[in-house]
Amino acid sequence: MSGTGSVEELGAHAARARAAALLRIRSGATALAILPAGAAVVLLTAVAQGRIGPGVWSTVSWAVAGCAVVVLLLAWVVAVAVARARPAVSPTVPLTEASAPDLYRLVRDLADRLDVPAPSAIELTPDCDSWLEDRTHPAARPRAKGPGGPAEARRGRREPAAPVLVIGSPFLWWMRVAELRAVLAPVVAGTGPAAHPDIAAARRFVRGLDAVIADAAVPGKGFVRRIPAAFVGWIARALLRGCRGHAAEMERCVAAAASGRAQGVDQGLRIVAQEQVGLAYAGWDRLLTRVALPAWRMGRWPSRLDAGVVSALTELSRRDRLAGGFTSRLGERPACDLIEEPGAADEAASLLAARLFHGGPAETGPGWSPVDWQQYPEEVVDRKWRTEAARLHRVLDAMGVATGVAVGAPDPSAAGGSTVPTLARVIDHLATPGADSEALAAGIGAAVVRDEERAAPGRGAGGSSIPAGGTPTGAGAGPLDLWGPVPLPLFPLQPPRTGTELLADHVVAMVCCAAVDTAGAAPGLDWLDGPALLVDGGRRSDLGAPVLSLVEEGDAEPLLSWLTAVGVRTDKPVRLG
Repeated sequence: MSGTGSVEELGAHAARARAAALLRIRSGATALAILPAGAAVVLLTAVAQGRIGPGVWSTVSWAVAGCAVVVLLLAWVVAVAVARARPAVSPTVPLTEASAPDLYRLVRDLADRLDVPAPSAIELTPDCDSWLEDRTHPAARPRAKGPGGPAEARRGRREPAAPVLVIGSPFLWWMRVAELRAVLAPVVAGTGPAAHPDIAAARRFVRGLDAVIADAAVPGKGFVRRIPAAFVGWIARALLRGCRGHAAEMERCVAAAASGRAQGVDQGLRIVAQEQVGLAYAGWDRLLTRVALPAWRMGRWPSRLDAGVVSALTELSRRDRLAGGFTSRLGERPACDLIEEPGAADEAASLLAARLFHGGPAETGPGWSPVDWQQYPEEVVDRKWRTEAARLHRVLDAMGVATGVAVGAPDPSAAGGSTVPTLARVIDHLATPGADSEALAAGIGAAVVRDEERAAPGRGAGGSSIPAGGTPTGAGAGPLDLWGPVPLPLFPLQPPRTGTELLADHVVAMVCCAAVDTAGAAPGLDWLDGPALLVDGGRRSDLGAPVLSLVEEGDAEPLLSWLTAVGVRTDKPVRLG
């Protein structure tokens, strides 16, 4: 027996053993539920046949029978709850075979080489990961329309026999076709163990318990529903505690068996492909947090995030002096060519990413519109700076901070018409001994909360409104519907910013506005760091430290030196809004 075969067979055997253990727990729970009924039948039969005398035994028999009815009723309630529970289904963008025939062909050929069933469908996730997802639970249903059409491609209304293959969308744009095949090999190999009846039944049992527990924790239920839900959740938690160890070990063994089966497929590319996975994850994370997040906060969502990750990783390779090797690699066929309309798929995945990581609505509307990369500097960067600079001056107005320099006519938009928006005003206030920068930071934090609540998108999929819980109340089905009342975003990218961080961001924005208006600078986009200030065509990345010295220590000298070197006039009015 070969080493690879041993790993695969041992893993599959161990997975089946763990699945059998999980099914024994289910059978044991069923047996425990019918035990009082069996005892009641024995006692009542014995009384009817005269084997035990009437009186006390008759009373005991009927008491046991009553207890059995109650237990069976409760067991029926639990069983129905598990059967009707809706397990959490990953929000994805479905790809029909008509929209990606070459990708489906690649996956089927891979399944044939591995001698496993082909996945029933392919879907995209806006993340750097790939997995198989079971959709055979009775409550699981296709959820959304993808770029190639509705999800009816899953053979009508029948539930798929094989799991769905979910592919990280950044992989398709960054990886080459051969690399993608090497990465997907161990994932597709998992359809083999998933087809085993015991493993499939054990997975459905565990996912049903997990869904019941999640449903029991949903707030807002009335008293009549809350009590049964709490009881069912308590039973499900007890069962899941007994299943947790077996379930985790079963999945580990399934993964080991799938990896062993895939060892012989594209083995030479596996190491290189895994390196690309790590690189894609790093670039994707920076693109979301540094580039996409500022746009999302302004009600704009970049519509080509996956194409952007290629630019970000190319820039990263250039900075790391790896551009030569990466440039030759990028000459090979990208995996996104396997999709008929990669632009439409990218746009759908980009919108889903905005919903998952920021909480935006499912469709474009007022205050929530797409932006191309060419428009990003003007539509996002410049607008972001001027919005934050305007907010900073509004808070200064509310605090009664006077302008430090009187130039030109009064700004009619300012409170009372007595002040003008100049950078000198901000620097003078923060550099004044005894200035209450904490009050300014708190005021900006409160203003940010108010502005974000005022501008928060309030429309959901299909034009339906989204209540506080995050579940669409009108018509239309979106990829997040099965997540129920879980608030959006599901996976926030960053923790809430502190007041000091917000104040520093607003001062940086004011400096950038002054540089654009008085020194000929321009807004720009850095693929790895997001909004950038361009001076004489080059990016200035040295503004953060001088601003922090002013905000945290009240020391204006480093910033004044920086402004002098760039040629920024602090006494000139700045255009806001």
